[in-house]
Amino acid sequence: MIGDRSGVGDSEVLRSYPCDDFVTSPALEAWRGVHVEAPAEAVWLWVAQVRLAPYSYDWIDNAGRRSPRELVGLPEPQVGERFTTAGVRELGRIVSVDPGKQLTGTIMGAFMSYVLVPRDHDTTRLLLKVVMRTSRWAAPWLSVGDLIMARRQLLNLK
Repeated sequence: MIGDRSGVGDSEVLRSYPCDDFVTSPALEAWRGVHVEAPAEAVWLWVAQVRLAPYSYDWIDNAGRRSPRELVGLPEPQVGERFTTAGVRELGRIVSVDPGKQLTGTIMGAFMSYVLVPRDHDTTRLLLKVVMRTSRWAAPWLSVGDLIMARRQLLNLK
């Protein structure tokens, strides 16, 4: 599908993600990844902070409000809490969390898992997989839209 991969290798696409447990036979599957020159513990703090703002193009998905550029010291995320905030609206729910390793949430029918994979020398792979049941004709359009927004989000978190 157009736009279903960005910054990920075959082994990262083939691995299982927590979001896979929530959607059987998804019409949309999209994988994103970035290499971060920081230890997983540091990257996790930013991933956990996605609860405050979307961290992509703020003028589009955050009502023009700037996503925080500093860590605010949030407590660890918990299943059932809000997944993110856009503008002043709380959106989605956290459905799975393994602190320091993965955060999975759902928003508008999509399930997404942020997975941290520690590498050598204090570097981390930050992976994101999105799955969703949707119509087969909508999936390519959603994938391209997600590619644009998710890529910006991962780069901002990086």
